[in-house]
Amino acid sequence: METGWSRKNRIGTELEAQEPEQGGEKQGQCPRAQQTKTGFAQLYNEGSENACDVRLKLTKEALTIQKQDVICVSGSDQSTNRRTVTLHRHPIGGLGLSIKGGAQHKVPVVISKIFKDQPADKTGMLFIGDAVMQVNGINVENATHEEVVHLLRNAGDEVTITVYYLKDTPSFLKLPLGSPDPPSDHSSGASSPLFDSGLHLNGNISNTAPSSPSSPTVKQARYEKRWIDALSIPLLMARISRFRVSTVKLRRNSFELLALDGISSGILQFNTAHDSADWLRAISTNINDLTLQNMKMINKCYSMCDQIIHMGWVSEKVQGSDGSHMYKFKFLVLKGSSFYIFKTPPVSTLDWVRAEKIYNLCEVLFKVSKVWPADEIWIQENLYLNHNQNEELEEQRPYCFSILVGHGKSHYFSVELGSDLPVLEKSFQKAIFMEVQRTGSKTYVCSSQGEVVCFTVDFISGFTCFDSKSKNIIWRFKFSQLKGSSDDGKTRVKLLFQSPDTKQIEMKELEFQDLTAVLHCIHSFIAAKVASMDPMFINNQSHARKYIYNT
Repeated sequence: METGWSRKNRIGTELEAQEPEQGGEKQGQCPRAQQTKTGFAQLYNEGSENACDVRLKLTKEALTIQKQDVICVSGSDQSTNRRTVTLHRHPIGGLGLSIKGGAQHKVPVVISKIFKDQPADKTGMLFIGDAVMQVNGINVENATHEEVVHLLRNAGDEVTITVYYLKDTPSFLKLPLGSPDPPSDHSSGASSPLFDSGLHLNGNISNTAPSSPSSPTVKQARYEKRWIDALSIPLLMARISRFRVSTVKLRRNSFELLALDGISSGILQFNTAHDSADWLRAISTNINDLTLQNMKMINKCYSMCDQIIHMGWVSEKVQGSDGSHMYKFKFLVLKGSSFYIFKTPPVSTLDWVRAEKIYNLCEVLFKVSKVWPADEIWIQENLYLNHNQNEELEEQRPYCFSILVGHGKSHYFSVELGSDLPVLEKSFQKAIFMEVQRTGSKTYVCSSQGEVVCFTVDFISGFTCFDSKSKNIIWRFKFSQLKGSSDDGKTRVKLLFQSPDTKQIEMKELEFQDLTAVLHCIHSFIAAKVASMDPMFINNQSHARKYIYNT
């Protein structure tokens, strides 16, 4: 069954200039136009496997999902959506409408076409998408397509039908979103629930003279079909997922938007990968802009040494109780000297101590993982990397990175867009370099030749080893004198330094309780030192940027 659109492409973008609310602009100032992106999509229900047409309206603050509805705009106080209309069959065009659907597809029979200047069109009360409830007083809500066709065909010259607008019309019925169709040849044809049955609804006309005009039972009532707001998702701290829940299975040309409070947009489907990518990029851009604005406001409450450098959603690969791997949303924050992992964004001061994990930035290492092509590579991504075609792609998402922490442990994350990778990598580098310069040095207790000593990494002087009791310096080397290193992957490391006097290589062996943290700290200080002397170092060392821009 098709879920895509076979009718003409209606995916589009409009830039609407919205007038500011009253009082929103000071006198003498020019009103600032707000850009709004609009277009069409399908809202997919994974339970029923049906999708209905929706209209999307994106502003800087929210994504609004609109559904079509028929409302009374004048001449009636009726709040009900039900309308009863009497049609007078025309000798040539019949009732002037076509129908689709039926109980065999678990949907009501709906009006699929209304022909211009025919009886149904002239009432002004019938619309494409109306579900037929009654025909001449006979309830047909659970009737099959053929049963409704039979009733309409044999209802006589005057047919009274009761309808209501079906907001969530399944997209497989392929109802047009536009205006009534022009008159057409109403030759006879066989009925089918998935094809328009209107050509054979003329019935047996008792005479050939034109009948009196069709008229609604409620006189002077005027109805219109409009796009009505159904759901608005605030974009502040919202997150997007292109994948099925907790899995690596990419949804085809689809994604889901979830608000901070967990409210979901549902699965938004698009006709092409290009349209899907276009909307994903637009929504992501607005989310990122709001996040930056929020960071600026929050940072006003913190000192310069405790500023937020980055915050945003990722998915973390975790192991389930049955041993299988799954992905769960996590919220990452780089703030001051620490790297935070949250289940949900911190919204109060107390939330900062409730993080799942907190690591010192000097002791973590950001590493871009291999980026595998997904099943649907979206146009703006183009992340094709050289990779081994024979390796398994199971349990892999396309845009991944690892955060290596102490004791040889790590966290494995993925992001929705490949363009998020260089942003995250640069944010980590910036946060780490700022922390290195801020703290100046880090000292670790270790052992050397059976003696307890202290090992210091200093941004200015380099490496120093001194006695833990007397504080006497045992040896000291600059960063530039470190020529190599090796470790046993557990506790021991051998550092190879070049003596400034003899130019000979001297080996210094140290043993640490958390060797990984120390090695990450050494890497952070050396990288920060190089970056302080070479402004282009960060960009040149960015693996993620190479993935994005060299393909």
